[in-house]
Amino acid sequence: MAKVDIIDWDKKKVGQVELDPNIFEQPVKKAVIHSLVKWQLASRRRGTHKAKNKSEVSGGGKKPFKQKGTGSARQGSSRSPLNVGGGVVFPPTPRDYSYTIPKKMKQVGLRSVLSHLFGSGRIIILDDMKSADGKTKELVGYLKNIGFEKAVLIDGKSDLKMTRATRNLKDYRYYSTDGLNVYDLLKYNAAIISKDSLDGIAKRCGPKISEKN
Repeated sequence: MAKVDIIDWDKKKVGQVELDPNIFEQPVKKAVIHSLVKWQLASRRRGTHKAKNKSEVSGGGKKPFKQKGTGSARQGSSRSPLNVGGGVVFPPTPRDYSYTIPKKMKQVGLRSVLSHLFGSGRIIILDDMKSADGKTKELVGYLKNIGFEKAVLIDGKSDLKMTRATRNLKDYRYYSTDGLNVYDLLKYNAAIISKDSLDGIAKRCGPKISEKN
């Protein structure tokens, strides 16, 4: 197990912790990560796109012009896709883009991304992730002191003051271990993890490799 320093908001060492190699020292499986990112983005799509087909366009009850003698191709309705203002052939309709993927695949993806960040030196273990007054200005000073311009803040349980302090920060995301996901870890490219969240992260990442059948 790798020993990592635990720091406070002033970046002072206050202790050490051993990180589980089954979570933070695993092979980075790019194909799994790619599949998970596609799954997350597909699940976020609203799928509200819509265009009208021939039967949904208003009007068109009367034949536009007589059948013969005009020199034009015969037309039975102005709602035809051939006409301006007519319906669309095979139009997009509202649909759900989400789909399911295996739970073990999600666990492998989390282990891969956490291992990638740890191997790149972009994981910090924080002693206590708290905000004294819930002010954004105070938290910005703390984060600048830590050194990451973008990061995911992961706590054991969501704190109301921390949620309020991070709400307006576009370069930082804060949530408990329940919200831990591959896409955000890649997007923000670093993780500041509270000491209290390590057990929750272990549960999200699944059983130890040696415990599997």
